[in-house]
Amino acid sequence: MNCDNILKLFQSELVVVNVGPKLFAEALEKQGYKTLQVEWKPVAGGDREMQEILEVLGGLD
Repeated sequence: MNCDNILKLFQSELVVVNVGPKLFAEALEKQGYKTLQVEWKPVAGGDREMQEILEVLGGLD
């Protein structure tokens, strides 16, 4: 097995994609890491019953 690509990955710059609290990304940035904050919320506020209704009405797209 050729591990060259894996070794290149570990030698490249780390960029963190954060889907959680901004505080986590800020802590990483203070340590010198680049971060990308993703603003994401669960569909229908996470309400499973409402998600099922939306699915019946045509999907969540």
